[in-house]
Amino acid sequence: MTSKEMMGLKKLRFLLEVLVPALLTGMLASMAEGRTHSYDFVLKETNFTRLCSTKSMTTVNDSFPGPVIRIHRGDLVYVNVHNQDDFGVTIHWHGVKQTRNPWSDGPDHITQCRSQPGTNFTYKVIFGEDQEGTLWWHAHSDWTRATVHGAIVILPTQGTTYPFPKPDGEHLLEFLSNQTVTTLDDIAFTINGEPADLVACGGETTHRWLVDYGKTYLLRIVNAVVNSELFFAISEHNLTIVGTDGTYTKPRVTSYIMIAPGQTMDVLITTNQSLSHYYMAARQFVTLESSIAEFNNMTATAILQYRGNYPPPDVPSFPANLPCSMTWTLD
Repeated sequence: MTSKEMMGLKKLRFLLEVLVPALLTGMLASMAEGRTHSYDFVLKETNFTRLCSTKSMTTVNDSFPGPVIRIHRGDLVYVNVHNQDDFGVTIHWHGVKQTRNPWSDGPDHITQCRSQPGTNFTYKVIFGEDQEGTLWWHAHSDWTRATVHGAIVILPTQGTTYPFPKPDGEHLLEFLSNQTVTTLDDIAFTINGEPADLVACGGETTHRWLVDYGKTYLLRIVNAVVNSELFFAISEHNLTIVGTDGTYTKPRVTSYIMIAPGQTMDVLITTNQSLSHYYMAARQFVTLESSIAEFNNMTATAILQYRGNYPPPDVPSFPANLPCSMTWTLD
């Protein structure tokens, strides 16, 4: 074998033993890092009609609640926020770990200054390697959080699945407070922006969730109400809690939940009841202590509606197990 042939074999061996594995490792690492997603958020005043009146409030992309960020575990997100409102604002990524990235976390005058009117700021949102489930984002300047917020859905890494049987479908519920930012007057609690049947002018736009009999659904719940714990139940259906705040938990079956402000929950529901309409209801937690001031006892409702041919009920079934209050003692 000539010296040139020997040199050629050495080069080929180098390619096979060093360069090719290095390239494959880089490709696999790139796949493991996930994909990069980009979003544009435009903050501005938008008119909404609720409870027989029209008012202006700050929104993102003209929607209330705001847009959903939907990614897979391990993905990276960039959000370019354009402030077309009349005052400064920041966005906080609630529950997102943001490792070594505090300048994109959003608390104004703590990790960053507010984005002033007419400017924009691009956030880099870095999720923890173990974060999966449901989180949310919201404004972090004064009371803009009351209307500027939306959900974050973190799906399993592509090619993997949930730590429980894969649900047949999923649905998102956001509990909100239809609130005027200038006066802070609570008008109504809402589900996905709708106050529903039990208040004046609420029934025409009640949120409805259409389901099929015999299926199991993943229900993603966000409590975006400012400073209010809420009870929540679905009439005649049990809830199985499987996750909270972007982390899976040991499954727990319950007939209702109590969810704190800023908290998220992932629950499974099996649609195994008679074909009909069932209220999904949320009501504020309150104690019976006499020293507690008056509270908002309005109940927000949405409707779980089975698909099929059947005579609809005059009134949907209401969850009889939804607590009205809790009594606490120090004994």
